[in-house]
Amino acid sequence: MSAAALTPRLALLLTLPPLLWAGNAIVGRLAVGQVPPVGLNFARWALAFALLWPLGRAALADRTAIAARWPYLAALGLLGMGSYNALQYLALHTSTPLNVTLIAASMPAWMLGFGALLYRVHPSGRALLGAACSLAGVALVVARGEPARLAELRFVAGDLLMLLAVVCWALYSWLLARPPAHMQGDRRPAWDWAGMLLVQIAFGLGWSGLAAGVEAVAAPELAWHWSPGVLALLAYVAIGPSLVAYRCWGLGVATVGPAVAAFFSNLTPVFAGVMSAALLGEPPHWYHGVAFALILAGIWLSSRRRG
Repeated sequence: MSAAALTPRLALLLTLPPLLWAGNAIVGRLAVGQVPPVGLNFARWALAFALLWPLGRAALADRTAIAARWPYLAALGLLGMGSYNALQYLALHTSTPLNVTLIAASMPAWMLGFGALLYRVHPSGRALLGAACSLAGVALVVARGEPARLAELRFVAGDLLMLLAVVCWALYSWLLARPPAHMQGDRRPAWDWAGMLLVQIAFGLGWSGLAAGVEAVAAPELAWHWSPGVLALLAYVAIGPSLVAYRCWGLGVATVGPAVAAFFSNLTPVFAGVMSAALLGEPPHWYHGVAFALILAGIWLSSRRRG
């Protein structure tokens, strides 16, 4: 299966998730001290499941199809819903936003690496150059225009959680783009996007519910502190970064391929930087614009077809 050319519609589909995920990172940071991180992940997907139920419930009734494909569906639920977001929320508790952003910027490298290792999709020279441009743009943002700042970074245990989260997301994206034979063509169940996502969430709730239970027992001090702000936070993470972002990401990855899509994920720290600046009352700086241009250059180079 070859990746399609990057069109304005595909670019929009792949730009919305980073925008919504940037908001998710900020919200996750605001939730520290108010909401248990793993519990937040479970509550997020439980609410998303309830909202999506009217549209996708027919897929859950197709028990024969689910039973025949449960290992694949369980893997999607574990990597995409049960692990990635919980690890990210945990990382925001124990690491700095600067380190988390820098680690997340390694996504294109992981995508290209897993593509070559597991699917024999070897990156072209343009893809590698695009990865370099994209990473340079992100590094410029996290260094705030001063490269010497990168030497001052210190990594802690939470950084390893974010690295594991990035690995989970890379694998999740490749599983979406390269599904097994029983999820292709005529053998694929007649599920629409809502049904497919609802089935993934159902499996993800099993994993995240188990993890939230362990957290509640192991760390009882991480309790919920309910307030209107927490309710608004929960509504945002359940709708924007979950339903809308996952729908757009799934469509985009399936069409253009995970290697190209990975470059769009590097827009997340740029959006997050602008959002953080706006919330703090600080105007964007020159390096935000340069970084945005570098990341766009990386996207263009990686998606360009051979002439």
